[in-house]
Amino acid sequence: MKEYGFGLDLGGTTCKVGLFKTDGTLLEKWEVPTDTSDNGSKILKNLADSVLAKIAEKGLDAKSDIEGVGIGVPGPATDDGIVHKCVNLGWGVKPVGQELEHLLGGIKVKVGNDANVAALGEAWMGAAKSLNSCVMVTLGTGVGGGVVMNGKVVAGATGAGGEIGHILINPKETRTCGCGLHGCLEQYASATGIAYLGRTRLEKDNTPSALRDVENLEARHIFDAAKEGDALAIEVVEEACTYLAQGLSAISCVVNPDAFVIGGGVSKAGEYLTEQIKKRFVKVAFHSCCDTQIMLATLGNDAGMYGSMKLIL
Repeated sequence: MKEYGFGLDLGGTTCKVGLFKTDGTLLEKWEVPTDTSDNGSKILKNLADSVLAKIAEKGLDAKSDIEGVGIGVPGPATDDGIVHKCVNLGWGVKPVGQELEHLLGGIKVKVGNDANVAALGEAWMGAAKSLNSCVMVTLGTGVGGGVVMNGKVVAGATGAGGEIGHILINPKETRTCGCGLHGCLEQYASATGIAYLGRTRLEKDNTPSALRDVENLEARHIFDAAKEGDALAIEVVEEACTYLAQGLSAISCVVNPDAFVIGGGVSKAGEYLTEQIKKRFVKVAFHSCCDTQIMLATLGNDAGMYGSMKLIL
């Protein structure tokens, strides 16, 4: 195996780029602005130019020193590097792997969904490094995820494996999820969903709460108040974690991972969050799955770079 490689985590605003050794050591990282003009036609050229410039700067040889370039993209990706509709980049169906490989002069390229490669990063060099399998749960604006079994991403037939935010969790819900369905997990367990639960609870009853003094209520306000003993905030956290535990219990029956790795902005609530999930998970999980570990992600915003690098290995 060659000594170096690159992991790219492509987002709608910037792409995080990491130069790695193939043993997993991150040597250097930087960002390249994501140019979405002209339907994102310049994005891959800009990334290729940045990678090639770094190879030249370090005095490396592309053929003898570089194992490959992995890239995580914000949309479904097939094993052969075809991406299906990255709306926020302006892409429709695009052969990202083939195009980027050409722009890089033949350096091997592997492509994956951004949530899946973040999970792969945590499995390779992060929280689940010592385990055989994990499911990453990313609690941000939505709920994303990725399934890693025996060191490989389970992406599914169309690349939608790990879309755990769209597990049906409440069939009575009338509000529409961003995906067009109703009652999805991310409507209750994302940062946006938790804030909605909080606003709804404040409107429903007159329980005294510090949250009543907060403008533009966010999930972090709710968790901070709950940690301080605010009764209404605690009830909101319990409701969100009940929904989340139900979703994780369903997943555990299908893939039975060693661990769930919790990441995303909501995970900044720390062990308070994981303990709240664990208490409810053991009550609803199948008995053989009750001991599944629930842990916090450790790589933060670098997880996608690590996972993209692992793709090429």
